Amino acid sequence: MKQEGDKRVGEFETRYSFGGDEFIFVELSEEMSLEVNFRGIAITRKLKEKNLPGIVDICPSNASYLVRFDPNEINPQDLLAELKQLEREVSDLDGVEIHSRLVDVPVLFEDPWTHEAVMRFRDRHQDPESTDLEYAARINGYASKEDFITAITSAPFIVSMIGFVPGLPFCFQIVRKEEQIEVPKYVRPRTFTPERTFGFGGAFSVIYPVQGAGGYQMFGIAATPVFDREQRLPDFQDSMVFPRQGDIFRYRSVTREEYDAVRERVEAGTFKYRKREITFTPYDVLKDPKQFSEMALGRLYHD
Repeated sequence: MKQEGDKRVGEFETRYSFGGDEFIFVELSEEMSLEVNFRGIAITRKLKEKNLPGIVDICPSNASYLVRFDPNEINPQDLLAELKQLEREVSDLDGVEIHSRLVDVPVLFEDPWTHEAVMRFRDRHQDPESTDLEYAARINGYASKEDFITAITSAPFIVSMIGFVPGLPFCFQIVRKEEQIEVPKYVRPRTFTPERTFGFGGAFSVIYPVQGAGGYQMFGIAATPVFDREQRLPDFQDSMVFPRQGDIFRYRSVTREEYDAVRERVEAGTFKYRKREITFTPYDVLKDPKQFSEMALGRLYHD
């Protein structure tokens, strides 16, 4: 059963679909954009704040969200009407504030561990004669991999959703659409990806929280975890998953020496992320992404 929405994002009309007796899936757009993601964040946060009886879970995504509910406690049609009303309330994003965190994430690009995996699976790649980083730099029009790394690290990324394994942050860079980096996934998935791999697929960066299979291009490795099952580190006391939707990550290129120093602190259980609280509006970002990024980085490192 499909219900049609009331609001268009560009030329796309929001789709409301029931999944069995317990789910409503809401697709805000067929493509990801900062505006669409902000709208999804605003809707799902407002829904959570309402604390409606019968809501079991709220799962926000890049350009959609899923709500699980108990039909014995809330009428599905009433919930559908509530979701449509929430969409109308944030249709122009006026008055929407996002409370978030700025986070410094140190990354060692072209590290030996992901490089070994890169070379092991060249038969599954679009260009077996180059590394993932070289390939991505070339197809995005950069003269060198160093210029490409600079493009990744010069503007922060917003955590647009968490998935597909616990703690994995999908991140979308805060730049104009024409400046977005995009790369395809591997032709065939790998059977191995090192823990904490910094990867890229489509327009999204990720950090693999644990070792496993994967298909995103591998550019380096994060020195810091995004998942801590034992909750040993100070930043994981409230949750074994560190990233939150709406966080702003700045991926900072580090040397092997700094990487090793950070890893020592992680292993000792003393590491804490460099982070700052921030409140902003979608308008702040959308009107001038470069200006917002410069403000955010200034606050993260100089306030």
